[in-house]
Amino acid sequence: MHNRYTWAAAFALTVILAGCQQAPPPPAPDTHDADVKAIRDVETALAQAWAAKDADKIMAFYTDDASVFLPDSPVINGTAAMTASLKPLLADKNLSATSVSDKVDVAKSGDLGYSQGTNTVTFTDSKTKKVLTVKGKYVNVFKKQADGSWKVVADIINEDAPPTAAKK
Repeated sequence: MHNRYTWAAAFALTVILAGCQQAPPPPAPDTHDADVKAIRDVETALAQAWAAKDADKIMAFYTDDASVFLPDSPVINGTAAMTASLKPLLADKNLSATSVSDKVDVAKSGDLGYSQGTNTVTFTDSKTKKVLTVKGKYVNVFKKQADGSWKVVADIINEDAPPTAAKK
């Protein structure tokens, strides 16, 4: 008889606990298209900052701990080091940089995204003083910030071929 009450109590407790379970949270809203547009907008604004040759404006699009991976160079970590490496380049009167993104995507989680594309940079070689142009490709990894904005956490650049004399 005691066993029968135990089973009845166990069954009642199971039913009560099953009824107390919360429904799963609703799925997060799908912001993929808006996030892709936001990253494209960041890239447009970043290109404008490059055209203005403004290191502070450029760095505003990177996280404090971002890394840049340049050809034939060690990794540059953090905006302070990135700014220091940019200053001589930005002072070059022959500097021009363009980029064209051909793909942008965002993770399903909505917190990471990337862009990839091609770029062309014209600059004065610090050793030879010749004006050179280099064409290449890039991948930027973006991370969504707490305020909903997107910033670059990794900037990877490589060349298609060695720089050539700039066409006048």
